Amino acid sequence: MKKQIVSVFAVVLFATFSFAGKPFPADNAFWNKAFAKLAESQLTGQSKQLPLPYAYNALEPSVDAKTMEIHYSKHHAAYTKNMNDATTGPEYASKTLFQLFTEIEKYPVLVKNNGGGFYNHLLFWTLMAPVSGQEPTGDLLKAINESFGSVDKFKEVFGNAGKKQFGSGWAWLSVNETGKLVVSSTPNQDNPLMSTTEVRGIPVLTLDVWEHAYYLQYQNRRPEYVEAFWKIVNWKEVSRRYDEAVKAVK
Repeated sequence: MKKQIVSVFAVVLFATFSFAGKPFPADNAFWNKAFAKLAESQLTGQSKQLPLPYAYNALEPSVDAKTMEIHYSKHHAAYTKNMNDATTGPEYASKTLFQLFTEIEKYPVLVKNNGGGFYNHLLFWTLMAPVSGQEPTGDLLKAINESFGSVDKFKEVFGNAGKKQFGSGWAWLSVNETGKLVVSSTPNQDNPLMSTTEVRGIPVLTLDVWEHAYYLQYQNRRPEYVEAFWKIVNWKEVSRRYDEAVKAVK
């Protein structure tokens, strides 16, 4: 009987720290601690839209000027205003945006949709730059090779996440709780920072695959838009965010 009790305790203890041979998923306390180390950790529901870091036509021919103008000045502006309006109550006064994300199921869907729309676009703008011939280098390149085998294979996996996302959503490259790079996709304005997301992590690259991001130029040809994205990826910023994320999860 004593041996049986010991065995049951051992199984429970193992299950607490491991699942199918992998570390047990990190909890919200872990993510809050990690997110607090990020440069954007002071964003709140009352944060304002930042200026676009380049002219509307700077990303042509991958993204046309009219699409950029509408995307930034109409869609992102609306998400920002709606987020501000949805977070005026006292329950939001002491919460950062990332803290809201780590328990997003507790808040109205307006906060999730518009808070996600605000942050996802803020991130997206920084991760693109006028055509410069950049490619991954240094620790980021090493991590991509370790996780995916090669840059080309990574682009295939990430590209498929965007191309195959059903309906509106986003493709993501994130650093997970173990410091490894992972690719995922989310619907609507969800992101890997949210507690309701299947694959959690700190995003270092993202691609908007809502139709408003490409339809004026590409119509229903989403795969062409995804392939054109690689010409304007700001790999220097991706690398900076990767380094920051790896330090944050340690």
